[in-house]
Amino acid sequence: MFIFFEDRESDSPVIEKVWRCHSERPGTFTSMAACNWEMVVSKYEGKTSLTVRGPESRATQVECPAEGEWFSVRFKLGTYLNLFPPGELRDHNDVDLPDATGRSFWLNGSAWQYPDFENAETFVNRLMKRGLISVDPLVTDVLKGKAHELTTRTAQRRFLRTTGLTHSAIDQIRRARRATLLLKQGHSILDVAFDTGYYDQAHLTRSLKLFVGQTPRQIIRAEEQLSFLYKTEPS
Repeated sequence: MFIFFEDRESDSPVIEKVWRCHSERPGTFTSMAACNWEMVVSKYEGKTSLTVRGPESRATQVECPAEGEWFSVRFKLGTYLNLFPPGELRDHNDVDLPDATGRSFWLNGSAWQYPDFENAETFVNRLMKRGLISVDPLVTDVLKGKAHELTTRTAQRRFLRTTGLTHSAIDQIRRARRATLLLKQGHSILDVAFDTGYYDQAHLTRSLKLFVGQTPRQIIRAEEQLSFLYKTEPS
């Protein structure tokens, strides 16, 4: 391993997780498919920057520099930054916000101080009070299987517009990430395939190669660094 991760829970109704990491040497890692959008603060070679990053529909290879530090606020599904909807950011169409003073960045015509691992909630609360972050309750209803009054097609379009992914894609990505976590915890390939609802081992392998970028055996052997994985992946 050359990238080391740490995460914590949040009591914010719109934050799913707060995490940070640092790299000790340069290298290539596999960025797994991910459902959520993030605001990421990077510190590298004495410079600080903030990137708004969207969901990832498939695994990709990413180059990582040495001695970098990153801190991320990962937002819950159904939450979105009004200026940059998740669909416009999907699959590495990231937006780097312009630096203002070295300690702050520009967003919506105002300078904002860079947040950190400890004060993420305060930063996000300020964004919400300024009306820059919105929440679409339909997404939560759909994910929980609750009834709603919209037609199926209208709900699907709104869900896609809000999250940047279809409901089916989110289910597949979440299942692949849960399977990856179980494999890394030492569960057998056959047990993982059964427990996570895959038809068979071949089905599991195809899914993991698409969404995680590795086969089950490669994950077990930890042949290559993976991006951030929750200690408990969402269902």
